[in-house]
Order: sequence, then structure tokens, then C-alpha cells
Amino acid sequence: MDILSNLAMGFSIALSPYTLMLAVIGCFLGTIIGALPGLGPSNGVAILIPITFTLGLDATSALVLMTSVYYGAMYGGRISSILLNIPGDEPALMTTLDGYPMAKQGRAGDALVLSGVASFVGAFLATIGLLLLAPLLAKVAYLFGPAEYFALYLLAFCTLGGVASNNQAKAAIASCLGLGIAMIGVDNNSGLPRFTFGNMHLMDGIDFLVAIVGLFAIAEVFFFIEGHGKGSSIGVKLEKVTIPWKDIFATKWTMLRSSLVGFIAGILPGAGASLGSFLAYMSEKSIAGKDSGFGTGVAKGVAAPEAGNNAAAGGALVPMLTLGVPGSGTTAVLLALLMTLNITPGPTLFTDRPEVVWGLIASLLIANVVLLLMNVPMVKVFVRLLQVPPWILLPGVTMISFVGIYSLSGSYFDLLLMVGFGLLGYVLRKLDVPTVPVILGILLGGHMEDALRRAMVIADGNPMYLFSSPIAIGFWIAALIGFVAPMFLRGLLQKPQRVSD
Repeated sequence: MDILSNLAMGFSIALSPYTLMLAVIGCFLGTIIGALPGLGPSNGVAILIPITFTLGLDATSALVLMTSVYYGAMYGGRISSILLNIPGDEPALMTTLDGYPMAKQGRAGDALVLSGVASFVGAFLATIGLLLLAPLLAKVAYLFGPAEYFALYLLAFCTLGGVASNNQAKAAIASCLGLGIAMIGVDNNSGLPRFTFGNMHLMDGIDFLVAIVGLFAIAEVFFFIEGHGKGSSIGVKLEKVTIPWKDIFATKWTMLRSSLVGFIAGILPGAGASLGSFLAYMSEKSIAGKDSGFGTGVAKGVAAPEAGNNAAAGGALVPMLTLGVPGSGTTAVLLALLMTLNITPGPTLFTDRPEVVWGLIASLLIANVVLLLMNVPMVKVFVRLLQVPPWILLPGVTMISFVGIYSLSGSYFDLLLMVGFGLLGYVLRKLDVPTVPVILGILLGGHMEDALRRAMVIADGNPMYLFSSPIAIGFWIAALIGFVAPMFLRGLLQKPQRVSD
């Protein structure tokens, strides 16, 4: 009954005209961002976060807007995957395997509508899972002490760069770089400056929003300049759009199974939508058998990854809200938003700020319906947005980033720092070093250091205290597996890509 009463409170917030308007705007902007190749939800949310401060949104409104953008971008990623054979982001990669062949068969409209329905099923069921599971996990989190939190943060670092990175050593380097940046500023315990080099602007440390917008948005601008300066074109022409009822009913069990697989993958810290999409596709392919035609344009090959990656997107919100540990790169950006708004995600969030949590959950349920209604009749509108020339897109992204950051801090130094992080992000990506672990290090570095210091104070300097509970030991084992397993899984992840060549 507590869940029902809390959900009723959430709907009273979500159904207010202002909050509903923010959810619709977020869904629309997110779908546009997801449809543009290369941007993806992480970059989209990072680009738009400064707007929340420019508009002076409160915590609930800002979170509703950004999570609607998040969900919308997950929906939109399928458009360029199906029409251009270019995934809008990493989770949409698996959709290209059957989506593009289906479009080449003259069924582009069917593939887009089917993927939209599968996205709705996955995201809606994941939100229901968030509704049921998050309060329970929040209660379990009260058992966590400094040793457990340190091991949990370590687990996040070991797994977040895993499947998305081509090299575990590079992911580890990126994590260490982020942790090093988090050390900049005045030490909370001794009061002494660290790595400031006498610069007064660095005494307060590095603002993670400056780092996030630089590493994601500004770095993306550099890459657009380098590789997409001549614009884009539609690979497959979209003709008539109809609702393929036959395919929808034929894939109903595929959507349900893939949603469950994706949600579980999303809950795992660091796994994210990429793993959810891959596992959903491969599990359905194994169930269908060798003669199923996967990779040639079958409906199940479109429905499975779309349901899986959208369910994983919802699942990734569970550890972020209940434990304060992001389940994906995008939730790491959302975590930064909450921390900037002086909201600490964790078990106390459900009791201290219930209006934020339940308003968010209710808004997500509404946003899923809005996205379904928006993506089917308006799909031709979003397809046209793939032809937006870079000379319009690039100045817009840059202007939003600079105005947003300056309105937040009023410091020219932060603007220069943001450009510096943009150059850093550009160099890291050229070297194939993942940037998400850098962000995670900046976000969680201080908390991880505090947990380690408290653990050492309690144990009088004995490091074995870090292994003093079954929960902590379980996290250490999971961290080891999460760091090593991708080395073996990467070969499997690369195999489906050859099918589309």
C-alpha cells in the first residue's frame, strides 16, 4: 500500500501541467538527439544539463526533463540504425543487424514502428521494475558501511568501462585519470591544497558539470568538425508508414523476454544498455535456432535489441537512485545533476525527498506513453532531422554549452576549462580510451576516498577491514569478474558486427 500511495503522490506531481510539459519537451528533444548519429543519450543529457540551471528548474523538474531526454534518446537511436545503418549510439548497434536489411527490403516503415513498440514495452516494464525493486534495494542499502561502499565504488570502476572499451588497461587508465582529477582542490581533512599549482580557481576543485560538458559535448563538436563536415544523407528512403500488427503480435514474447534480460543487465553497475541490447539479441537468436534468419531482416531481430536496450536504460536508474552508483554513462551524468542540486542519491533519498523519486517514476510512466504516441505518427519528422547540416547543428551545441556553463558559474576560467576538457575528450577518443570512467572518477572519487578513510579509521589502519563482511567480499569478487570477463566477452560482441558487413 505504501507503493500505491507514493505512486499516487508521484502522479499528482507528474500530471501537473508544468511537469507534463517538461516531460513532453524532453521526449521530443531526446528523440531528436538519439536520431542524430553519434550523439546518443550521454552527450544529449550532458549538452542539455546547463539549460536546467539557466531556467532555474527545481530538482524534480530538472530530473524529469533530463530522464525524459534519456528515454527519448534511447527511442531515437533506432532511426539512424535502421535507415542509415549507422547506430545513433552504442546500444543501437544491434538494431542495425536486422533493421537495415529490413529497410532495404522496402519495410523501413514497418521496422521503425516495430522498434518503437518494442522500445515502449522495454522501457515501460523497466519503469515498473524500478517502481517495485528500488524501494527494496534502498532498504538493503542501510546495511552498507564504509567497507561496503568502497567495494561498491570499486565494482563500478571495474565494470563501467568493460564491454564498451576495447582495452581493459585503457579503461583502468581512464579511471585513474578521473580519480586524479577528483583529488584537485582543498583536502577536506587537512585543509591543504592538492594539485592546484597555486591557482586560486582550482581551490574548490573541478566542477564535474564543466568536465562532463567538455568531455561529451565539446569533444563531440570536434569530432563532427573532423568527420561530418559535409553533412549526412538518408541511406534508405522512407515511404509509407503503417502499423505492422502481424509482426507486433509475432514478437510479443520476444519483447517480454528481452525486456527482462535488459532490465537485469541495466541493474548491474556499469553494464548499461549496450550489454542489455547484446544479451537480448543473442538470447533470442539462440532460442530461434540457426535457421531463424537473424541478420537478414527478421522482425525478432529488431524487437529484441530495442526492448533490451530500453529496459536496460530503466534498470540503470535503480543503482543510481538507491546506491548512488551509476549503472551507465548516462546515469553518471544524471548523478552529477543530482549532486549539483544538493541531492544525494542513496537509501535516504526515498525518505528525505520522496517527491523527487516518485515524481520521477510517475513521469517516466507517462513519458513512455508520450514517446510511443510521438514516435509512430511523427517518425517522418524525425527522419528529416537526419538531414540537419552540421553548420546549423555545431553552433547550436557550442552556444548551449558555453551559455549554460557561464550562467551556472559566471567564471571565464570554467569556460576555458571546459574547452580544455573538450580537447582532452577528443584526444582520449582518438586513442580509443573511454571517457565514461573519467567522468565516474571525477564524480565518485571524493566519496570513494572518504569511504576508504572512514574504513581505515574504524579499523585502526588494518586493510583487512575492507573484506570484513559478506557484502563487501561479494562486491570484491564481482569487481574482479567484471574487470576480467569483458576480455572474453569482447570477441562475442564483435562477431555480430561482421554479420552486417
